[in-house]
Amino acid sequence: MDIDWAWIGDHRDTLTEHALIHLRLALLPVVFGLLISLPLGVLCRRFGWLYPPTLTIANVLYAIPSLALFMIFIQYTGLTASTVMIPLTLYSLSVLVPNVVDGLASVSEPVRQAATAMGFGPLRRLLRVELPIAVPIVIAGTRVAAVSSISLVAVGQLIGQGGLGYDIIRGYQLQFQTQIVAATVLIVLLALVTDALLVTLQRVLTPWARARGRAA
Repeated sequence: MDIDWAWIGDHRDTLTEHALIHLRLALLPVVFGLLISLPLGVLCRRFGWLYPPTLTIANVLYAIPSLALFMIFIQYTGLTASTVMIPLTLYSLSVLVPNVVDGLASVSEPVRQAATAMGFGPLRRLLRVELPIAVPIVIAGTRVAAVSSISLVAVGQLIGQGGLGYDIIRGYQLQFQTQIVAATVLIVLLALVTDALLVTLQRVLTPWARARGRAA
C-alpha cells in the first residue's frame, strides 16, 4: 500500500481540524458521563437496592447499536453534534457507574470510621476521604470510556458529525487509501495520548501512591 505523503502534508491543517473536532465529540460525553456517574454511583453505594436496576439500564443502553441510537436522537436533535454526544454519554455510564461504585466500595470500613472519629461529616468524608481513595478505579473506567468514545465517534460521520470519520468515509468513497490510513492513525494517536494524560492525571491526584512507590 502506497502512502501519498505529499497529500498528508498538503492537508495537515484539515486533518488537524478534524482531529480537534473528533476529540471534542469524544471527550465531552466522557465528562458528562462522569458528572452523571459520580452522584449516581454515590447514591448506588448508599442505597444498595438502586444499583442493580441502574446497572441493568446502563448495560441495556450500551447494547443498543450506536447507529440505531443516532437515528433515534436525530428526530429530536437533528444533524447536530448533540446527536452523537448524547448516545456516547449514555454508553459511558455502563463503564463509569460500576467503577465509581467499586471505587467507593474499595474504601475500608476502618478508614471510614477513622474519618468519622476525626469529626468528618458524611459529605466531608466523601469528598476528602472516599472519593480520593476511589480515584484509581474511577480513572481506570474513565480510560476505557474515553478510548471507546474516541473509536465510536467515527460512526457519527454517517449523520455528518464524525470528525476524522469524514476522512475515513471520504477515502473509501474515492478509493484513496492514504486518507483512510491518515485518519485511522490519528484516531489511534488520539486514544493513546488521551490514555496517557489520564494516567498522568491519576498520578497527580494520588500523590500518596507516588510516595509509596518511591519508598518501596
